[in-house]
Amino acid sequence: MIAHYQKYELQFKQAAGTSRGVYKTRPVWFLFLKQNNQTGIGECAPLPGLSQETPEEVETALKSICQDPKPFLENPELLQAIPSVRFGLETALTDLQNGGRQELFPSAFTKGEAGIPINGLIWMGPAKDMRKQIRHKLESGYQCIKLKIGALHFEEELELLHAIRTHYPASQITLRVDANGAFKPEEALEKLNRLAALNLHSIEQPLAASQWTAMQQLCQQTPVPIALDEELIGINTLADKERLLDTIRPQYLVLKPSLHGGFSGCSEWISLANKRSIGWWITSYLESNIGLNAIAQWTFTLQANGHQGLGTGQLFTNNVESPLEIRGEELWFNPQQAFDLNPISKQANSPKNKA
Repeated sequence: MIAHYQKYELQFKQAAGTSRGVYKTRPVWFLFLKQNNQTGIGECAPLPGLSQETPEEVETALKSICQDPKPFLENPELLQAIPSVRFGLETALTDLQNGGRQELFPSAFTKGEAGIPINGLIWMGPAKDMRKQIRHKLESGYQCIKLKIGALHFEEELELLHAIRTHYPASQITLRVDANGAFKPEEALEKLNRLAALNLHSIEQPLAASQWTAMQQLCQQTPVPIALDEELIGINTLADKERLLDTIRPQYLVLKPSLHGGFSGCSEWISLANKRSIGWWITSYLESNIGLNAIAQWTFTLQANGHQGLGTGQLFTNNVESPLEIRGEELWFNPQQAFDLNPISKQANSPKNKA
């Protein structure tokens, strides 16, 4: 087996705002495994400032894999602390084993017979821009809207949510919010009480990670179900996962293969959550269509309940063309449409990368 990798810089069509800052570009690494004239491709997509691994650690791990993939394939735990690379390796291997056609998990989804309900994501920005995004998502047929909050004044965010609820009751539109750890422990419960009046489905990560005692108390008292997200980053062993869930006892988990240990790491979280009657859903995290495709195919096989947080592949100007399509509020796979990997090779052969 031969392995090589290629760094690729995704360009956002519009700056993507979160409570951690604004993103205009997004580096990812594509890992290729070749054997018997077939090639599998996987994507490593860490996000600097959020992922536990640095870009330098990703490059180092990929170089080691390319020198000799065998130890990493036989012992995936070697990549336990580098979840984005673990996800990329799992994806590339699964793709290779299934013929290198980016059909990793054959199902009714890959046959084009069924779609996956997804939420419509509203990015942070000026209130006027967020209202425009909300209007567009609702007009497109989304019945579950997720808003990033924590960047505007809280009163402005409440006003935005109230405006949705005025026209769309909870029976028509499901509302999720993601605070990305923006609330302070001493103010969180008061804010959650005010948000509860808007009949929210859930709030992701109201407190910054690693405040287990405060988060435990909040999960016990909250009037709005709490979903853990960033809290799961860096929690890699089975024992640590059990300790976190048994301590905090959240209502939901938000699982991202690029951040939470690939398919294997997320599957472990799901098993532990199910045993504790903790809900969960799967979310992509600004991957290209290569990573999104793998996550979507895997998600469908889980028979997950409710709306998933899968991307639409439409955020970037230079994304890989793929069979993924948005139809109303569902993500579909069109088996008549092929992948186009030319943008990857073109960027690799550009004068900038050759210099």
